[in-house]
Amino acid sequence: MEDEKYENSPLTAQISFHKVLEKLEEIAESDVDYRSDYAKALLRHAEPFPELREGITDLTLLDKHKLLIKNLLADLFPTALTHNEIKAASIPFFNITFNHTERFDKILKNAGKDFGMQIRNFDDHQFYVFCCCLILNSYYGQNLDFSKPLFYDIPDSDGIMKHYRILINADFLEIMPTEKAIPLTQEDINVLTDNYDNLELWKEKFPPQSWISRGFGIVTLFDATVENAISNLKTNLLLPHELKEAAKGNMEAIFKSIYKIPDLKIGFTEVNEEDNVFTLAPFKEVKSFILKDCREINCNNLFCDSTLKTMMKDKREFIISDVEEYRLQRPEDTRFADSLLEQGIRSCILAPIIKNDKMLGFIELVSSKPRELNSINAIKLHYILPFLTDTMERYYSELQNEIDAIIQKEYTAIHHSVYWKFKEEALAHIKAGNNPDLAFKEIIFKEVYPLYGQIDIKGSSTARNQSTEKDLIRQIEKLTVLFRFINEIEKLPLIEQHMYELEKMQDDLKQELKADTEAVVQGYIINEIHVLLQHFDTTNTKIHDKISEYFESLDGKAKMVYENRKDFDDALSVINKKMAEVLDKKQAEAQSFFPHYYERFKTDGVEHNLYIGASIAPKLNYNPLYLNNLRLWQLQAMCEMENEYYKLRPTLPYDLDVTSLILVFSVPISIRFRMDEKRFDVDGTYNARYEVVKKRIDKSYIKGTQERITQQGKITIVYSQKQEEAEYRRYIKYLQHKNMLGTSIENFEVEDLQGVTGLRALRVEIIYDKSENPETYSYQDLLKEMTTK
Repeated sequence: MEDEKYENSPLTAQISFHKVLEKLEEIAESDVDYRSDYAKALLRHAEPFPELREGITDLTLLDKHKLLIKNLLADLFPTALTHNEIKAASIPFFNITFNHTERFDKILKNAGKDFGMQIRNFDDHQFYVFCCCLILNSYYGQNLDFSKPLFYDIPDSDGIMKHYRILINADFLEIMPTEKAIPLTQEDINVLTDNYDNLELWKEKFPPQSWISRGFGIVTLFDATVENAISNLKTNLLLPHELKEAAKGNMEAIFKSIYKIPDLKIGFTEVNEEDNVFTLAPFKEVKSFILKDCREINCNNLFCDSTLKTMMKDKREFIISDVEEYRLQRPEDTRFADSLLEQGIRSCILAPIIKNDKMLGFIELVSSKPRELNSINAIKLHYILPFLTDTMERYYSELQNEIDAIIQKEYTAIHHSVYWKFKEEALAHIKAGNNPDLAFKEIIFKEVYPLYGQIDIKGSSTARNQSTEKDLIRQIEKLTVLFRFINEIEKLPLIEQHMYELEKMQDDLKQELKADTEAVVQGYIINEIHVLLQHFDTTNTKIHDKISEYFESLDGKAKMVYENRKDFDDALSVINKKMAEVLDKKQAEAQSFFPHYYERFKTDGVEHNLYIGASIAPKLNYNPLYLNNLRLWQLQAMCEMENEYYKLRPTLPYDLDVTSLILVFSVPISIRFRMDEKRFDVDGTYNARYEVVKKRIDKSYIKGTQERITQQGKITIVYSQKQEEAEYRRYIKYLQHKNMLGTSIENFEVEDLQGVTGLRALRVEIIYDKSENPETYSYQDLLKEMTTK
């Protein structure tokens, strides 16, 4: 055999027709004259070619004797069935076929000249062991069930992959040992059957080319495309979420196989029956052909009432076999038909996905050819929809879990480190039969050590006022120009009065911005000026155009000039998001040291609270070194957050400074979950001292000066005990060694706060990464990412 793939096979294949010839010899001696004469004629033609009986190893001889082989196998390959059966002579497992029926030949021709037929998922290991099992069953009389569904995947002329189940008849095949064959005992066979994966053992007991397969097999292919495609569809629908994007292309290929439509595409549109809208599903890999380029549309804006009734009330498939013809016949649905035609869609099926009487949406099948999709082949969806329905329900269930996880992470105070306590209490309540008289116990964690830190945006109030002032002045300038234009056409004292009031407001804005200025100016413009403009908008074409131009220049939601304030809000959001993101990522690492409670808050900056102690994780052995470790981690994390901001800062529309602060508190406290506020807070009057310090410390001054204790480019560490200072000086020294903090350390007293005295602070410079090519962040990219999410 010339194929290199099978040189290491335990079997040497010899294609022989000896069993056929022997059968013909029996027929030749029979009493039926026409059968006898036919057999004698075939034997006479085969006699000059002894290789047909002894065995062919040179595959070129198959072509040489092609017609004779066809005549020899005529009884096995009836001419009347050649256009129906997919059948050929073969060597089992060797991918060698010959004497094809006409239908088999046509399938191979449509697949293309370069197509190489291979059994699906049948590697060299399986091939070798299957050949050995064939020997064990045939020669050693074993009854090993080594069969598995075998398939050929063969594309048709349109490129659609068809799947054919392989059925093998080995009646004309016999297995014989060579001199290389190793005799096996039953014990050897038992060892082999327990060691499928040990290929070396199989090769030891069945050396390459140590046996001969003499004869041929008959392979019959059964077109199992639809059944196989549905099986593959089930597999794809069970894929984990992270593989869905990769599976999408495969999903479309599966549907193409089922429908035999080369350009078939699939989509999905979510339905919100309560709001009567079609919505883009929250799955990245799914497209919507109903919505085309928008994210949401009212159902009535796309379909007429009768069409909507068919789709949503009757909950039946909505089928358009020819979109152009449908457009002419149903002018009331022109908008939907035009949308499909713009996407190159000429036929489609929209099938409702319904679970527990609730419609989740529509699965969409579309084709660029008219009548490719119709009411006849729509029936195929009945086999598929149950799997799709279960999968979509699972998608939405997973989505709800993800939503719940985000709500828990972003909007509640139940951190996973203390989740066990809440779960324990909830289970106790459930086991008690949800007794309404049984009050929920308060969640308290005693003897925990607090850590507090913040990175604050310095001057945010000033920057916010400046952005507000710029926007309001810009809007007043626009209105002043507009009123002058209107006044030239229609002389009215009221116009002049408003021009005077706007100019007065502009002068006031250039002075100090008061707390209520924004609300006063905005109220005046929206409630008086805009109402007046709406009257003039209908009186004159030129005035109408100018007024329209003015309104188009405003922010769509605020109905005001909002450019500078939006830039400031976006910049603040990006800073907070980036700082929180860095802190969250670092915090996930810190949890591996020892579980501790963590919460953070976004204001004009990011604050965080940490609580660590034995009561947080009672099943673990707590040691004070975990507190020391967390304090060092916190200081290092603050340095890294400062560096992240340093990289982000050049891209921001506002040049804002940040200051960093850490509060050290070495006395253990208790924290209690406030049921009314749904958050943790310190418990008890004594522990409240810690909260007082937290709330007042960042705006305090160095004692005896007007200098704030926090400063841009430095970290301030506030403490009250000598041992705390010694501990943090060690941490600072270590981070100086790591080139994260500067050499100079300031030490000073903090001014007395209300009810709190004796605080001191260390302040040390942060060393920023000023390398030539530091990693930088794009403000626009981060903003786009936030908007997308």
